[in-house]
Amino acid sequence: MTEGVSELTKREAIFVREYLIDLNGTQAAIRTGYAAHSAAVTGSRLLSNANVAAAIAAALEDRAERTQINADWVLKRLAAEADADIADLYDDGGALLPVTEWPLIWRQGLVSGVDIEELYEDDAEGAKQNIGRVLKLRMSDRVKRLEMIGKHIAVNAFQDTIEIKGLADLAERLERAHARTSGEPGAVE
Repeated sequence: MTEGVSELTKREAIFVREYLIDLNGTQAAIRTGYAAHSAAVTGSRLLSNANVAAAIAAALEDRAERTQINADWVLKRLAAEADADIADLYDDGGALLPVTEWPLIWRQGLVSGVDIEELYEDDAEGAKQNIGRVLKLRMSDRVKRLEMIGKHIAVNAFQDTIEIKGLADLAERLERAHARTSGEPGAVE
């Protein structure tokens, strides 16, 4: 157990281990052996337990250290994916390169699928002859990556409205100031 984390019960320790699988308190409670009908409440209760929360935080920190995956890694990865150039998948003649020649970032998930359709034509003897193929690439959602980057760095680029604090009563204050300076009735002195 990590230093500073109090000893957990055996069942709490199992819950922590199960929670780390998918970060889902309800499912972790069920896998730990709690009743399914009350698993959501049980999971929530366990997650609010200071010892369990500390054990989870310590385990997540240990995992991030071990895997070297943290917020910086995620942001760098998202940026590399957002900047990837589709032209890198084609040769100078416009033909799609073999997958083994694609830049690594494209092979790691930017292309979500490749459809290959063979084209055939009957030759003079009536036999099917391959005359080519059509390749279709399905791309993963690059806009979603940009949204994730924007949320991570809090640019609020995708926020519909922006709330500016401290302006709620500005109009009222300006109106009172105008009334004072113009000598209108009801002006506050």
